Amino acid sequence: MAHVGSPSGRRFSFELAVHPRSAGQARRLTRTRLTGWSVGEDTCEAAALVVSELVTNALVHTASQVIVCELHDASDRLRISVRDEGCTPGEPHPSPQRPEEEHGRGLLLVEAVSSAWGAQEAAPGLLVWAELPRRSDAARGTGAAWL
Repeated sequence: MAHVGSPSGRRFSFELAVHPRSAGQARRLTRTRLTGWSVGEDTCEAAALVVSELVTNALVHTASQVIVCELHDASDRLRISVRDEGCTPGEPHPSPQRPEEEHGRGLLLVEAVSSAWGAQEAAPGLLVWAELPRRSDAARGTGAAWL
């Protein structure tokens, strides 16, 4: 795990072994770090959701042995990235699902709570990122809600 940067450009990265509990570990690490950075609760919750979905996709859709997550806290936004070791051709994309299906909605959730998201090749593998507006606890009373 690494932590570098100033308050307006802090970064924190961590590696996860491929394991069924990795998404939960990523959520806990994300919440702990963002709480330490005084990121508002709404942003923390949205970030935990995003990192969980991106890590789950890397677990399910790649042959990775290690998944790397990075949080980048800028003054106005939080960027989350998840890099895998690849194996599945093509970029991820949200796909329409039938309402009765239990799986396949992760990127739709990421798209719903993020101001932007995307994917790019990162040899070897794929880097998927999402950006969230950075909100302080004081912004909670403005009526803006994530979900």
